[in-house]
Amino acid sequence: MSPDPATLVGRLPLLDYGSLAPARRKLFDQMVDTVVPWAESAGFVARTGDGQFIGPFNPALLNAAIGSSFLELQFSEEAHTSLSQRTRQVVILTVGAVWQAPYELYAHSAVARRAGLADDAVRTLAAGGLPEDISDDEAVAHRVARALSVEHRVEDALYREAENRFGPVGVMDIVALTGIYHTVCAILNVFAIPAPG
Repeated sequence: MSPDPATLVGRLPLLDYGSLAPARRKLFDQMVDTVVPWAESAGFVARTGDGQFIGPFNPALLNAAIGSSFLELQFSEEAHTSLSQRTRQVVILTVGAVWQAPYELYAHSAVARRAGLADDAVRTLAAGGLPEDISDDEAVAHRVARALSVEHRVEDALYREAENRFGPVGVMDIVALTGIYHTVCAILNVFAIPAPG
């Protein structure tokens, strides 16, 4: 069942395709081709029944150049990361828990389950905790993302542990992913965007 648009507005009205300028329509079409299949395969809702985008995708349409570039950055990160899909979702849910961004936690709880994380682990991460049933690598990635998100730095001992497990490239990949989802959560929170249901 499609969500009721009236419950998903937050501070920003949902933008209609017909009201968009050509550059915004191009981004809208790009998201239809990329975001919608991804959301559907993961099991979360990215559009209303009328076809309007919800979540961070609606405000992305406000500035087509930035929205398009940011979407490209997100897809590039996923395509070129050294991190596993499970580790990525641990990082993303860790950031979402710090920000308490309802839509991010809703969407990435679904993506995390699809990546193979157990329901209990997803719930624990979304509540800001460290699950007992994740791998040691995933736990270190969680600790790095949480340290960056809460303390804005990583102590030497944690950095060395992360570098030993992921190498400098993997540490950079954790940092880049953490930063991307700080931006996503900031967008969601500034526009007070809720999750469906």
